[in-house]
Amino acid sequence: MRVSLRAQTTRMKRDAAHMPMKANMRDDNVAADITENDETQDETRAPLRRRKAHIRESNEAHLLACAEAVFAERGLDGTSTAMIAERAGLPKANLHYYFPTKLALYRRVLEDLFEDWHRAADTFECSDDPVEAIGGYVRAKMELSRRRPLGSKVWASEIIHGAEHMEDILTGRVKPWLDSRVKVIDDWIARGLLAPVDAQTLMYMIWATTQHYADFDAQIRALKGKRALTQKAFEATTEEVVQLVIRACGAVSPAQHEDGVDPSR
Repeated sequence: MRVSLRAQTTRMKRDAAHMPMKANMRDDNVAADITENDETQDETRAPLRRRKAHIRESNEAHLLACAEAVFAERGLDGTSTAMIAERAGLPKANLHYYFPTKLALYRRVLEDLFEDWHRAADTFECSDDPVEAIGGYVRAKMELSRRRPLGSKVWASEIIHGAEHMEDILTGRVKPWLDSRVKVIDDWIARGLLAPVDAQTLMYMIWATTQHYADFDAQIRALKGKRALTQKAFEATTEEVVQLVIRACGAVSPAQHEDGVDPSR
């Protein structure tokens, strides 16, 4: 059974911190010396291009996973491309074939994480019910904190240090994305489906709560006296966080609103 590229990328990011130093990457420059006639070349060219594109995407995903782990451990200033190449198990020159500079790789990690967070908020478009939409968003953000804690740490560190290397990402991508969610929340408030809360503050609370389980996982382990939350425990915690957020913003479904449930109760 073929494994999807997204599933493959997810495993790479989850396992990168413990990845062996020697991990072979496939060569997307294998020339595939085709010497057949023109008709055979035409038939072969398209599959070959697809294969090379797939190999390139796979190799980039591997490098991003390794870079994410090293940036999380050492920060931008403490990281070198040599360290990332060593973690990936390939010569530094190969890394620079895909990413010409350390900063380019760093920004790609941040952009890739934002895309994951962006997709987590698709629930705002998929449901007109704030209980479903907000609950689904919180669950998706909690799952990302469980599955991709290193990326969250890289993002948090960059913000804490002034967002010097991602201000354009914040203003050009995050802000328009947030503004679109604020409009949806304000509409729910106007329809009586949410308590009269500040929409941005609600989003900040969701981010702070869900990302806490990634950025402060060491503190959680220490305070709970456990090595890490089990899958079952994390799922239970997720549902607790969902209910806390729903109660905090007073979300009610359209059906509940028609029955006279007051979101500000």
